[in-house]
Formats: sequence, C-alpha cells, structure tokens
Amino acid sequence: MKAAQCVRSFLTALRRLPRPPAALLAPPTPPAPPKIGLALGGGFARGIAHAGVLKVLEKAEVPIHCIAGVSAGAIVAAAYASGATPGEIAAAGCSLRFGDIGRWSLGRMGFAATERMKKFLEKLLKNYRFEEMHIPLGILATDLATGEAIPFREAGDVFVPIRASCAYPGLFHPVRCDGRLLVDGAMSMEIPARLARQLGATHVISVHLPVNGHGTLPSNVFQVVNRCFQIMQYRTEASWRKDSDLVIAPEVGAVEWDGFTCGPDLLRAGEAAALNALPAIRKWLSPAGAGGRPERAGLMPGSAPA
Repeated sequence: MKAAQCVRSFLTALRRLPRPPAALLAPPTPPAPPKIGLALGGGFARGIAHAGVLKVLEKAEVPIHCIAGVSAGAIVAAAYASGATPGEIAAAGCSLRFGDIGRWSLGRMGFAATERMKKFLEKLLKNYRFEEMHIPLGILATDLATGEAIPFREAGDVFVPIRASCAYPGLFHPVRCDGRLLVDGAMSMEIPARLARQLGATHVISVHLPVNGHGTLPSNVFQVVNRCFQIMQYRTEASWRKDSDLVIAPEVGAVEWDGFTCGPDLLRAGEAAALNALPAIRKWLSPAGAGGRPERAGLMPGSAPA
C-alpha cells in the first residue's frame, strides 16, 4: 500500500509541474527556400551574354522564381519566361541582324522604327502575354515626358513593352503606349533589380553588361549618345546595386553595340561569369543559407558584390 501511495504522490507531483511552452514541443519550421530573381541589363548585341548566364544557371538547376529586363535584357527575359531555352535564345541572338528588328526611317524623333521586332519576337517567344508566362516577368521602359520608370507586368501582351524598353534614344523612334511616349528602360534604371523584388524575389541576381568606354573619344553621333548614356548610368549605378544581392558582369565591354557576329564569344563570357558566381548562389540554396536576405557575395572574376 505504501508503495502504491508513493507512486500516486509522484504522479500527482509530475502533473503539477509547469509544462514547457508549445513552441518548444513543436518541431522547428524549416526556413523558406529562396526565391531567386534575375534582373537583366541592356547592351544590344552584348545581350547575347545573358543566354550564357541562363545556360549555366539552368544546368546547375538553380530555381528561377522571376525575371525582369530592360532593352536587350527585356527580350531575353521575355523569351526565357515564355519557355524558350537558353539554347534557343542564344541561336536567335547569334543569327540576329539589325534589319530583323529595325527599319531605317528618318524622322523627327529617331532614325529607325521597331515595328519589325514583333515578327522576330513571335518566332522566339512561346507565349505573348504576361499572364501566360511560365514564371513572373517584368519589363521596364521610361516615360519620356516625366523620366519615370514604367514597369510592365502581370497582364497584357509583351510586344509593345519590349519595343518601348528597346527604344534607344536618338536611334529608335519612341513608342506610344497608353498616352505615354516611351523609350529605353535603361534611361531610368540601368538594371531592373527593384522590379525583380516587386515580382517576389528574395534574392536578386543582376546581370550587368558594362562597356569599355572610359577615355574614348566618340567619332559619330551614335557614339556621342552612347557615351552620354554610359556617363549617366555610371553615376546612377548605386540605385540598382542596393536592390541586388549579387552582380554578374560578363567581360563583354570590347564588343560593339551591333557585334552580333561575336555571338559565340559573348555566350562564353556569360557562361564564365555565371560559373564564377555559382558558389555564392549555392550558399543561398543550402539549408543554412535559406531564409532571410543573403550576405552580399564577395568580388569574383566576372562578377561583383552589389
């Protein structure tokens, strides 16, 4: 009897002990996987390097949550979001010539029209509307009247936004859309890193295609405009870098704006820069690196910290 009473007393005492909080009893919640967004800059023919970056990321099975682009980057971003493979994008870029997207048409606002670009895009893209894309897509243009960045996303066809984002001032005619006169998206934001965040990215990779123009004197009107563009973008670079977690910068600066015949070299440059960035990206995908904003990646050949 005494033994039974001792057991009952012990059990009663156990029941009176304070219980640990429910949070301590529940299994820990695994961190949410990162949502990686790509922000692709412009560069005319140099945009072929974007396909090399995409090829490496796809081969490494890096999950891309969303993609945004300006100018040539808008074409690549739309193609990839629509379901085109990096190989298809590379082939289209390497075979592209100015006449496929532009028609010389001297006017008060430019030297060439871009209506031909629609046929090129119809061949390259698998889908033509934002809401039909395989992953969220964002395209950035610039309002010529206000200077504001105009984002396109979520709904509507992509042809006019892409043409507007590619409307390099002085060369191509501005594009009219919804009462606005739009030009190259890089005029207001060289790389749309912020737009990638607005599309849901927690980790943004910006692909920058810099030009070796420092100290070079222009020899024609197009080079004058291009050099002014470079100066302006250099002075506003911090605005997109603050929204980037990693910057990949393929070494393509020696290639001219219309150097489509340099396609294979541009692809290799994109691949090399992306390979150098893979260790930093893989850290994001590891269990220890998932969740929260990542630490900024260190400087690597072909890439740079944000």
